[in-house]
Amino acid sequence: MTSKLAGAISDGAFKVMLGAALAVSPTFGSLFGVPAWLMVVTGSAVLISGTVEIVYGPRRSIAACVRLMFVYDIGWTVATAVALGVAWLGSAAGGEIWAGYQAVASLAFTVLLLRAPASAAPATPSATPVQPSTPDTTAGEPTP
Repeated sequence: MTSKLAGAISDGAFKVMLGAALAVSPTFGSLFGVPAWLMVVTGSAVLISGTVEIVYGPRRSIAACVRLMFVYDIGWTVATAVALGVAWLGSAAGGEIWAGYQAVASLAFTVLLLRAPASAAPATPSATPVQPSTPDTTAGEPTP
């Protein structure tokens, strides 16, 4: 197993644990200042995303998987910074920004990973090869 593949599976495992924690713990909703239903939706989306990453990550192009993880994590960082900035300014929308990003980005990640090219696609020709023809030795004979 390559280190990138191990990283993808580890990333998926982290999402599964985080998603489960967000979905079942009412503490996170109050901590982020968001309704419990939003944390359940967010946690479920992250949980689904992590599960798909664990199952389909090894079956997809590792380059595509790494790119998706990179973009997702950059978005996570930006959403967290914006959410913290909004919260620091006194608004209660910081938790909603963070939870909303997690829900939407996790589902987008899942769809894009499922649509990513397979990792070991067999080399298939673009057309069926033509079999060499054999000379017809029954020329002139009636067919049964």
